Amino acid sequence: MAKRRTQYVCQSCGAAQPRWLGQCPECKEWNTLEEVVVEKRSGKARSRRGRSEAIASDAVPGAEMDRLETGLGELDRVLGGGCVPGSVILVGGEPGVGKSTLLLQAAGRIASSGRTVVYVTGEESAAQTGARARRTGSASPHLLLLAETSLEATIEEIRRCKPVVVVLDSVQTMRCGDMEGAAGTVGQVRACASEMVDLAKSTGISVFLVGHVTKEGTLAGPKLLEHMVDVVLYFEGDATRNYRIVRNAKNRYGATHEVGVFEMTGRGLEEVSEPSGIFIDKDRPPTPGVAIHAGAEGGRGLVLEIQALVTSPGYGTPRRSVTGLDPGRISLILAVLDRKAGLHVLTEDVFVNAPGGLRITEPASDLSAAAAIVSAITNSPADRETAFTGELGLTGEVRWVGRMEARVAEVRKLGLRTLVVPEKNLTEAARMAGESVQVVGIADVSRLVEIVTG
Repeated sequence: MAKRRTQYVCQSCGAAQPRWLGQCPECKEWNTLEEVVVEKRSGKARSRRGRSEAIASDAVPGAEMDRLETGLGELDRVLGGGCVPGSVILVGGEPGVGKSTLLLQAAGRIASSGRTVVYVTGEESAAQTGARARRTGSASPHLLLLAETSLEATIEEIRRCKPVVVVLDSVQTMRCGDMEGAAGTVGQVRACASEMVDLAKSTGISVFLVGHVTKEGTLAGPKLLEHMVDVVLYFEGDATRNYRIVRNAKNRYGATHEVGVFEMTGRGLEEVSEPSGIFIDKDRPPTPGVAIHAGAEGGRGLVLEIQALVTSPGYGTPRRSVTGLDPGRISLILAVLDRKAGLHVLTEDVFVNAPGGLRITEPASDLSAAAAIVSAITNSPADRETAFTGELGLTGEVRWVGRMEARVAEVRKLGLRTLVVPEKNLTEAARMAGESVQVVGIADVSRLVEIVTG
């Protein structure tokens, strides 16, 4: 009798080791290695797609294929115009944020056009999912619900139904019979995702995979999962707030870092086509510690507030609390303000927040965050009609930023009067702004202090 071959796979990063170790050598996590049986796939399984032949790139059939719109404009924006047939889309987010609701509504919109959609639920019963579909207005005779956790049974039913879109909610609940281990382990998640990718590419079905995220904010399962799929979307938001953000981290068929904005209501998710208005309060009187950021996410301009609070430390080491921005960049801004602008902020408690639950990733937010901090520490309210954009360098210079057209257009749309930009962007921004917006160019952080404090 042949001895079965095993290896130890890290449940955090997916790295395989020949023997058990207390700490994974790859990701340095402790007690994450679990024993799995190595299965050799048969020659028939390995050649499932049959023999392949190389063909000329200009002769590939279907090279110009039509995208399938989901019916949710904000989701289509992030996807690059809709689903590409045969694509696999991974949607990640924290439990309760609304991933299932988003995809159920998208599935309902597609099904309402007469196309067949299969929604596979491994976490709820068909009755529970059907009740949500009726509540959100997504129920349709062409939207088929399948409560199943066996991957083989799921694929068999999908092939029978011949849908255009499949939603698998979630990939962590599915179990492949060819692999040992419980559902949700690294081996199972990888095997299930691989089978669904094969299904999508061989049939032209668009597949949505729902995935959970870890406490660090990354998708649960092996990192390889993100490389296997065509599109990776993150659905972000606080369960205590109404607004949700869908952001693409990877897109083989379109631009990355696009965002879509939704509002959670009793009837499901509602699209927010003009999101800038919800992230600023134009009626608020001038208040120290508040600055307006002229941002850009993908091809969309996004104007929002950044708030800061600077107080004397109550004890010991000064505290730093950052929400919605990169804490590393806030530390850089504080060091630059202390060293180059003469503001002694390194010895103070500093709290910085981007209200509304939006996470800002672009370095162009440096200037507006710095303006909010300067306003807070000097107790000088920044002008409510002035927006800021720019990246700070370690020497105190304000560096050039891109996507200026989207920023200026959003500032004009909201009726703001002044836009502070890096000096190297001045000519470009002034030409785009025309006479409706005064554009001010600054070269270093000391000039920012003068503008904020008047």
